[in-house]
Amino acid sequence: MTRLVHKELAGGIATITLDSPPNRNALSVRLLGDLEDRLNWALGEPEVRVIVLTGTGPVFCSGADLKEQRVEPAQGAGDAPVTASFPEILSLIWESPKPVICRLNGTARAGGLGLVAACDFAIAPLSASFAFTEVRLGVVPAMISVPVLRRLEARAAAEYFLTGEVFDAAKAEQIGLVTRAVPAQELDATVARYAEMLIKGGPEALAITKRLVREIPEVSFEEGLRRMTALSAQRFTSAEGQEGIAAFMEKRPPKWVPDM
Repeated sequence: MTRLVHKELAGGIATITLDSPPNRNALSVRLLGDLEDRLNWALGEPEVRVIVLTGTGPVFCSGADLKEQRVEPAQGAGDAPVTASFPEILSLIWESPKPVICRLNGTARAGGLGLVAACDFAIAPLSASFAFTEVRLGVVPAMISVPVLRRLEARAAAEYFLTGEVFDAAKAEQIGLVTRAVPAQELDATVARYAEMLIKGGPEALAITKRLVREIPEVSFEEGLRRMTALSAQRFTSAEGQEGIAAFMEKRPPKWVPDM
């Protein structure tokens, strides 16, 4: 059976591509299974330093596959559509020790925005549009709210979650949903620039920094200083820290930077 998600590895960058354009890369059971498999491959492959998540066609991801979400009345409410792998996928992306860049090839809707928000970076073409369309279908942006509400400004979340209004990439950047909105012709160069910058960081340092960016704002100022003083001392004396310092002093790339 043809895979709906492809993988490619070059220069330490793993590109994972949603490839189901007939249904606008909807989150079907097959696509979710393939995506989970590809993410686990990237996370377990030592050569992978950065993950890029993208899609084919004019739509990055249209959200849930509605054909699979219908429940026949005779089945009863207890037989809900299968969505078990989607929370696992959001967790894999959010908790990934390797930086994840979402390269939006186009429009995103509903559940697709959960993937966007779970990534560390999201680069979108200015031509892309976005919408949380769930309430217009009588459902709610439930699972995706976990990563999305950690990105969006509170007023913007209320506005777009409740109205389902379509908004453009410039607005998505303004409210924190995407990192950068760029002209379509600059999309690949912008993604490549971020990937190249990330590859220069120590793998352990990147993983730890991802965690502290999320955790430290939630602790008291004094507790933050106490924990970060200990962490700073530990990292300067670590093997990776010592290699980075040596490379800087010797004017050479650190050993973790792959040959491009």
